[in-house]
Amino acid sequence: MTLNKDLIRNVAIIAHVDHGKTTLVDGLLKQSHTFRENQAEMSQTLIMDSMDQEHERGITITAKQTCVYYNGYKINIIDTPGHADFSGEVERTLNMADGVLLIVDAQEGPMPQTKFVLQKALELNLKPVVIINKIDKPAARINEVLSEVESLFLELATDESQLFYPVYYAIAREGKAGKTTDLDDDLHVIFESIINDIPAPDVDSDAESAQLLVAALAGDNYLGKYCIGKISRGKLKKGQSVKILHEGSAIKSSKIDQIFAYRGLSKEEVTEAIAGDIIALTGVGQANIGDTIATGDNPEPLPGIELEAPTLSIYIGPNTSPLKGREGEFTTSRQIAERLEKELETNIALRLQPDGLGYKVSGRGELHLSVLIETMRREGYELEAGRPEVVYREIDGKKSEPMEDLTIEVAPEFVGAVSQELGIRKAELKTQDITSSGSTRFVYEISTAALIGLRNNLLTATKGTVIMSSIPSGYRPVENHYRPERNGALVAFEDGVSTAYALDAAQARGTLFIPPQVPVYQGMIVGLSNKKEDIDINICREKQLTNMRTHASDGAIQLTPYTQLSLEQCLDFLLDDELLEVTPKSLRLRKRQLDPIKRKRENRVN
Repeated sequence: MTLNKDLIRNVAIIAHVDHGKTTLVDGLLKQSHTFRENQAEMSQTLIMDSMDQEHERGITITAKQTCVYYNGYKINIIDTPGHADFSGEVERTLNMADGVLLIVDAQEGPMPQTKFVLQKALELNLKPVVIINKIDKPAARINEVLSEVESLFLELATDESQLFYPVYYAIAREGKAGKTTDLDDDLHVIFESIINDIPAPDVDSDAESAQLLVAALAGDNYLGKYCIGKISRGKLKKGQSVKILHEGSAIKSSKIDQIFAYRGLSKEEVTEAIAGDIIALTGVGQANIGDTIATGDNPEPLPGIELEAPTLSIYIGPNTSPLKGREGEFTTSRQIAERLEKELETNIALRLQPDGLGYKVSGRGELHLSVLIETMRREGYELEAGRPEVVYREIDGKKSEPMEDLTIEVAPEFVGAVSQELGIRKAELKTQDITSSGSTRFVYEISTAALIGLRNNLLTATKGTVIMSSIPSGYRPVENHYRPERNGALVAFEDGVSTAYALDAAQARGTLFIPPQVPVYQGMIVGLSNKKEDIDINICREKQLTNMRTHASDGAIQLTPYTQLSLEQCLDFLLDDELLEVTPKSLRLRKRQLDPIKRKRENRVN
């Protein structure tokens, strides 16, 4: 069958974190017979999450494209991240879609990021299809969730037609769906909905000149850089001459080497692609996300991709500690700069500014920035990072800070702990109610500055049971700067190797972050003090060997297990005069000024 635009459907899957988005894509891939029965993918889950961090964190970080064929229709599927920190991925990939499947958990209902991604989809006039997932949950409240979805559409709809949308029910984990809660044994109703409810691409496939907006980039060592996007007009052919338009002006003429269409998780080479299809091109390596690839004598640019402004920034530069160069493969300022510049090509929500030896890297939130640092760490980079800082804006002549709507769900016994922590951070309570499962759900308005470090504090206060998420809610003039409060640090005042004997004495002064027999250096933070001020301690001291023996001194040393901080916890711990040393093998907290005498002198001046 010859493919035409009426047989193409481009659909994005959007949802809050952990509402079953990637699991539903798994089912669509398997039930469309994209894989042979004996292929490994048939027994895998979260097939689309290809990054190690995506599997470890249980979230989608980067948007992925795949394609299935069903009853002669070609269905291009875009799996988007559900976390607001990766909203740059959502904004650029929704440009390729003509409709969206909105997945909503039957127990949790619409959550903050559901609202965020749906708002973006409706602004682009994409046709929505609602799927109530996980209806087998014991605490599922299907009717209430349907009512909440209706209220969300009433709030966000930009046109009356958007208030009319089909609703389906599913247990994506079991590959079942239906028009009612009495489900079929497969997902055929979802396939039929995509074909019948999602419109075909509104494009001109007969136009003489072609246009494609680059929405994503990929690459391999063999063919180099791929430019991915939806053809908005005309046809593109292998070997065809094209022009690359950046911000409306032609920057380079080029020639298409190869054209790839998607099939399942792989790409297949084609000689020609029509308007409405999502494809990948090689040979146009000068193009970047947001550029237009066009043909004809008078090529016309497509509207660019509009992005939300960054809210947090962090310093990333070369490691300057005494242990620099021992554990990383890439350690120089030039290598780090090249890696960050490369990241900008695909991670378009990031911003870079030179800052001393390194860069000030701005992004959408703590998770957005920490994923970048963790990725570089795993690639063999050695670097140091500063404390996350808020990106302020000047609005109507006033310094304004970003605000966020924060949703928190906890068991009743932890309500007091949550209220106390949010009160300290000057958050304003907007709503509080009891969910069907008996937990309490809060919605606060809080500054992005006060949000830094909150997750770790609440996880500790609620024994790891808190559920929280946030979305940007705008800006307001800065009234009172939130200053994080923390006890002082235990700081090593000499180089060496930590000993159990010295740590035994030090643990009475606070919480230790390191075990025995690890390298330390002067100015390295080895623990959290019991007091408000920093304490310089010697944790390399060894027990003096003498002929004298006593029962008290010869007993076995009993060390309290040390606290091992994650990357996010380390970033949250930092104050302005501290840095985090990041290597492929270690995370080390340190003072900016390592010398204790100079550090005290600087503190007196400040």
